[in-house]
Amino acid sequence: MQRIEISKTFPFSVDKLFDFLSDHENLEMIFAPAKIKRVKDGEGSPNGVGSTRRMRILVAPPFEETVTRVEPNKLIEYKITKGSPLKNHKGVMRFSEAADGGSRLDYTIEFEGKLPLVGPVVKAGLDQGIRRGLNKLKL
Repeated sequence: MQRIEISKTFPFSVDKLFDFLSDHENLEMIFAPAKIKRVKDGEGSPNGVGSTRRMRILVAPPFEETVTRVEPNKLIEYKITKGSPLKNHKGVMRFSEAADGGSRLDYTIEFEGKLPLVGPVVKAGLDQGIRRGLNKLKL
């Protein structure tokens, strides 16, 4: 099992951070050069539970992630539901207030590769890419 753990503080409020990261299309900024499009609206809100996004990263075949749990301004959980070289995938974004009045994101992703060596290679690229994307985030 591969595990990515990222904790980062931001100078803006929890609700602004949550609103931005809960919108599927905004995730292109974090997962660049991925192309991301919401393909199914969620229950109660477009990006809520049950909403699905299609992601295409470089020349790899597209895959889909579905939101499985949302607690506004606190939590977003999702999993890959279609077309990926990964299995047993779970992404969790936890939002909280930072000590300085800004916000904090604790982001964890767990997964396994379907084939040997896929997991470690994906982990290295994904970890580095997400960190780079979050460092560029300005709201």
